[in-house]
Amino acid sequence: MPRTAETASFKFNHTMLRVKDPKVSLAFYQDVLGMDLLSVKEFSDFTLYFLAFNHDGKDLTAEEKEQTRFSREGVLELTHNHGTESDPTFQGYSNGNTDPGRGFGHIAITVDDVEKACERFERLGVAFKKRPSDGKMRHIAFILDPDGYWIEIVPGVLKL
Repeated sequence: MPRTAETASFKFNHTMLRVKDPKVSLAFYQDVLGMDLLSVKEFSDFTLYFLAFNHDGKDLTAEEKEQTRFSREGVLELTHNHGTESDPTFQGYSNGNTDPGRGFGHIAITVDDVEKACERFERLGVAFKKRPSDGKMRHIAFILDPDGYWIEIVPGVLKL
């Protein structure tokens, strides 16, 4: 069905991932991937962290980040259920790519140069699921976040 006036304002706002340890996950998404923390919402038994890329170069105040959280696209929500970070019996979350329970597969990040990005990830000790040199699809990679979620690294412009 084609886009209509009724859906013209719809935007894909965010994806939510559950994380075991927010300190580790926030360091990964901010320091390794370069995302900006938009806002934090604390509740009695869980905390929500909203992140996105800041490509316009504007230094937004915390209030401005909060106000624009739901009006932008490409937001990542990390949900931390309190206590998982210190529970030695916690088994982690399903990444959606293992049996049983296949479902969610991955998020994708666009980069200028996949090879250079992967060299940086390697230097930072990031775990790989697939390097560009693996398999048939040599122009992409998959890295793993601290909870084992797959992140596809794709070129901003596909060179055929």
